[in-house]
Amino acid sequence: MINTESLTSRFLRYVQIDTQSDPQSTAGPTTEKQKDLGRLLVSELHELGIADAELDDFGYIYATIPANSLDEGDPDVDALQPPTICFCAHMDTSPDVTGAGVKPIIHHAWDGSDIELPDRENATDAPIVIRRADHPDLAEQVGNDIITASGTTLLGADNKSGIAAIMAAAEYLMTNPEVPHGRIRLLFTPDEEVGRGTANLDMKRLDAHFGYTIDGESLSTLEDETFSADGVKIVIQGVSTHPGFAKGKLENALKIAGDILAGLPQKGLSPETTEGKEGFVHPTSIEGNQDRVTLSFIVRDFTTEGLHAHETLLQNLLNSVLRDYPHSTATFSVTEQYRNMKEVLDRHPAVVDKALEAIRRAGLTPKRRSIRGGTDGSRLSFMGLPCPNIFAGEHAFHSRQEWVSVQDMQKAAEVVVHLAQVWAEG
Repeated sequence: MINTESLTSRFLRYVQIDTQSDPQSTAGPTTEKQKDLGRLLVSELHELGIADAELDDFGYIYATIPANSLDEGDPDVDALQPPTICFCAHMDTSPDVTGAGVKPIIHHAWDGSDIELPDRENATDAPIVIRRADHPDLAEQVGNDIITASGTTLLGADNKSGIAAIMAAAEYLMTNPEVPHGRIRLLFTPDEEVGRGTANLDMKRLDAHFGYTIDGESLSTLEDETFSADGVKIVIQGVSTHPGFAKGKLENALKIAGDILAGLPQKGLSPETTEGKEGFVHPTSIEGNQDRVTLSFIVRDFTTEGLHAHETLLQNLLNSVLRDYPHSTATFSVTEQYRNMKEVLDRHPAVVDKALEAIRRAGLTPKRRSIRGGTDGSRLSFMGLPCPNIFAGEHAFHSRQEWVSVQDMQKAAEVVVHLAQVWAEG
């Protein structure tokens, strides 16, 4: 069904374009270089005959594969058209590891042995080794074609594998007009990795009923549940004075912050001690001096009630610590980041059911999973586009050990094609 050679060559082109986003930037997109990939994608979409593909000033790509299941535009049948479905992937790569100078390597018909990457930052560095024992999903990949970077960069499979799968599916649909489908919108976004993937998205311009991000990990997985997420900022105002004359006067904001951090649960409620459906409170930065300190946290849970409970625990800890510093003050602010997409998807069961059927039609056994994180789909769901997440084959993302299987990307593209057909069937 899918042209594997075309899919692979697309992926190899995409990962060699540096699209790293920048969490410190206030621009949209946060880095202009993300548009380098955007311009290439628009050109390739035009080559496929998708005439309305366009890149906007904020770095979003919008494109349409017109419906062919009915005569679009005929007023007698317009009401019978299936819903417009959107397939979405993000163009940026993580700020955690450089994405400049990616040199992808195809390990053809991988034999199951550990993969040692050839390049090192410095001659004295130990080589990066992707060990089968450390990556359980590799056990299913023996004989497949594995793509890695060379050892000094991430690969960018997160989420360029999703882009390649969508583009390969678009190529198939555009060159096989006998395959029935409704109106399909393609959306490629910037800045997902820094939490701003939908910040400047024009929902009216997108004009779709339901959506799917192609940004998941293991073969055959569908993720219909995410963390709910908030950010918490505590700003501590201590009492500063000359240390030589500080007795009975100094209340060091750094020590107050230290007491708060030391008061966090030691055996739970942190990323390093939780799994499954367990949430956490995670300090991410501390900035300041003895006079004033800012502490930043991310708070995660699968329910809004759990999220609020964790925030109450943190607020109570702050209040308890401040009792030992009677002349110091603090502010406690909460910023909503995203919510569990399941709250929306449960109201639209067909969105998940049809995705499960498409995975089955691709010859796979669907696996429903929860994400200990979030996707663009989390925000899109609450913006009016119910949007679960389908596998793209990306693994060990945000690291130099990142890898993807060509065969997994091919299956992701097949699922996209089947999903378009399933929706056309009603």
